[in-house]
Amino acid sequence: MIQPGSQVRSAGELLDVNRHYYDSLWSGAKLVEADRFNTWPLVQSLLPHGGRQLEVAPGLRPRLPLENTEFVDISEPALAKLRGRGASVTLSQVTALPFAGNSFDLVCALDIVEHVDDDDGALAEICRVAKPGAVLLLSVPLHPTRWTPFDDFVGHRRRYEPDGLCGKLGAHGLVVEKSAVFGMQPKSSRLLDVGMWWLINHRERALWWYNRAFMPLGLRFQKKLDFHTGMIETNDVDEILMVCRKGG
Repeated sequence: MIQPGSQVRSAGELLDVNRHYYDSLWSGAKLVEADRFNTWPLVQSLLPHGGRQLEVAPGLRPRLPLENTEFVDISEPALAKLRGRGASVTLSQVTALPFAGNSFDLVCALDIVEHVDDDDGALAEICRVAKPGAVLLLSVPLHPTRWTPFDDFVGHRRRYEPDGLCGKLGAHGLVVEKSAVFGMQPKSSRLLDVGMWWLINHRERALWWYNRAFMPLGLRFQKKLDFHTGMIETNDVDEILMVCRKGG
């Protein structure tokens, strides 16, 4: 489903947009360790003792620890920096994960499925490589009516209707155990418009400021994640983080 106001792109064009944007972003960025994010207490509670874990498309903002995690991304600059820190990395897409079925006890895929043309294919792959009973951490943006030029710019294909999200996950054998408000996007539309202008007209300078100033500030002022059982009330939620369980 193409979102209102979004550009019509083929799957290949969408991949190129995403790769170009994130290659530019990660080329000038430093790795931020997983324990710097507000997801770390959750991740610590979920790490499988003696099991295997996978993070899909982390860029240089992995939420799982570098040690004992497999990382998959489409951005070679990001993978090169992760590899330089000793991480196990593979250049691949979420729709074609290079792992056997039922391989992982924990899978993390934050801000990913909204970027691909075939989100059902992406979810199917994520579920395929997860073991029965595995935990999957997923986050997506909500409400198609809140589509902005920023969604186009960063390569989003869609935002999700909250009412249909659980049904889509359920069709892939996933149950949402708990969820929380997520994301670091500013609430001010004016601030977002200013940021977009800089990204379009002065891309390198804007990315420099993002990586060296705005990202550190965002990390400093992160709010503690407030989880609730099942799906939270989503009327005023721009993005949601879900802790899902694979059936079986």
